[in-house]
Amino acid sequence: MAGQPVFEVYEDRGEEWRWRLVASNGNIVADSAEGYASKQGAKRGIRCVKRIAPDAEVEEE
Repeated sequence: MAGQPVFEVYEDRGEEWRWRLVASNGNIVADSAEGYASKQGAKRGIRCVKRIAPDAEVEEE
């Protein structure tokens, strides 16, 4: 049985905090484009994505 999608917060090799969104099948479907100085900063980034994503438009090039 597949799990639920989850945001993972982790420290990278450069000692910056990042997040990634992992789908229920285990694939990474999104990640932070920037590193954060703190774990709390990465969590704020997740909250921002959750807040603005429902209203985001799709742009095609």
